[in-house]
Amino acid sequence: MHRIINILILLILFGCRAPKEVAEKKSKISSKDYPYIEAFHEGVRLKAQGRIDEALVQFEKCLEMRQDDDAVYYALSQMYLIKNYFEKSSRSIQKAAELAPDNTWYLQELAYMYFETEDYMNSVKIFKQLVEKEPRNIGWLYGYAEALVKNGETMRAVDALKKAEEQVGSAPQFSIQKYQLYMEAGESEAAINELEIGQKKFPKDPQLIATLVDHYFRVNDYDKAIEKLEELVLADPSNGRAHLALADIYRQQGRMKDTYDELKSAFPLLDVDIDTKMQVLINIHDAQNQIDPEVLLLSDLLIQTYPEQAKPYSIKGDLLLKKGDENEALIAYKKALKYDKSLFPIWNQVLIMEYQKADFHTLYADSKECLELFPTMSIVYLLNGVSANQLKKYEEALESLGSGIELVINDSGLKAEFYGQIGEAYFGLKESNEGVMNYKKALSYDNKSNLLKNNFAFRLATEKMEMELAQSIIEQVVSSSPDQSQYQDTYGWVFFQQGKFEKAKMKFEKAYKMNDMDRLILEHLGDVEFKLGNKLKALEWWRKGLELDPKQGLLQKKIDDQKYYEPE
Repeated sequence: MHRIINILILLILFGCRAPKEVAEKKSKISSKDYPYIEAFHEGVRLKAQGRIDEALVQFEKCLEMRQDDDAVYYALSQMYLIKNYFEKSSRSIQKAAELAPDNTWYLQELAYMYFETEDYMNSVKIFKQLVEKEPRNIGWLYGYAEALVKNGETMRAVDALKKAEEQVGSAPQFSIQKYQLYMEAGESEAAINELEIGQKKFPKDPQLIATLVDHYFRVNDYDKAIEKLEELVLADPSNGRAHLALADIYRQQGRMKDTYDELKSAFPLLDVDIDTKMQVLINIHDAQNQIDPEVLLLSDLLIQTYPEQAKPYSIKGDLLLKKGDENEALIAYKKALKYDKSLFPIWNQVLIMEYQKADFHTLYADSKECLELFPTMSIVYLLNGVSANQLKKYEEALESLGSGIELVINDSGLKAEFYGQIGEAYFGLKESNEGVMNYKKALSYDNKSNLLKNNFAFRLATEKMEMELAQSIIEQVVSSSPDQSQYQDTYGWVFFQQGKFEKAKMKFEKAYKMNDMDRLILEHLGDVEFKLGNKLKALEWWRKGLELDPKQGLLQKKIDDQKYYEPE
């Protein structure tokens, strides 16, 4: 009964303006009715103070003394409505209307009450009385029309709207409402005629044009629909949904410049929510193999419109990543996390990218922060352990890896990665036997991982432990993946540690041909040349290696002392 509630709230019975009929009724009460008057005014006072239950007692006391005062029934109707006693409220307003049939306030409430209780026949009857009393009352004419529609008298409702239009003059809303009524009655020709007449009177009215767009799409007249849609964006440039709809049509027609122009118009507008705009960019991301620069401009518009939300930065990161601009993508993803740290997929993307860049200082700090937010994500413990190992924080690595491995369930590959990193940590702590044991455990979970095998062979060779096993493992790896420079370098390192320097040199040179920007390969070429007695050539390789990574202290020491040193 929300309509009744809204109407009654707007009507103030007591105080500033009572209905004329109510005031006249009260003036006829004589002094002998003092108990009645006292109860009535006490009810008014209590109602004004918000003491509804106490006010109800007073008005019901009035009703016990007199049953012919419409004002009391009207007051009770309001009180019952406030208490959500809708049936009692309805009965009371009906009684008030019976006692004062000419009181339009009561008739209005009765008309809406019948409407809300779906007694449309009586609602039509009462609204008809009201309209006859005040033909220029637009609110009643609208109510009358709506009641007629609900009562199945659509064409009479059209006539009611025409009368309303005669009273106040033409307006776009009248044309739209009559169109809707004609459509309900199945009079589609009359309906579209009403809209077209309306647009001649109001050629730039957005609502009229939008209704025409909807109609033409509904009847599959796409040419007229598109024509009207183009009119709509000119008449209402702030209509983001119209711009989006037109952009989609232009896209289907292959008019990409026009598509982007419409999207650029839509993206700054707030009548289209951010998720809808995000979906547009996601669809483009999924459809394009090469990201169009115009799409990145759209993502910038989204950021300008929602500068403190994570979503625009995240989609920009996706677009940049697909474009191949990993550095800028990483910046965008980290900006997204600035505004919303609860997005684990973005955290995961950031950590993986930092790992791939070998930015272990940043990975270490970010993975620690991520663990505080997501303490049950095993992959974060692994990445934290990897970065700790690389920074020679071996005790921290063991602690993190030990916690994370407990969270791994039914994933032998991930478990193998954990054991491999645990092995790395033990080698770092000079506990080589523990390192070997954990690497072997890793391979028991994943015997096909070339990366694990390569790292294990490298560690065995560096420690000069189980050299036959190291050679056997790296030969398996190189046989499986002969084009990987890292594996060829490890193969050469195994030969180097065995003192087979010519064989080592051949493998290092092969690795260098595959990747001439790997500092470790350059350093190993210098090492083997030194062992072969070619000091000047060794210095040349070491210097090239230092140019790629100036922070390598041991490499600098080799150059300064012109001497080979075992790896730390």
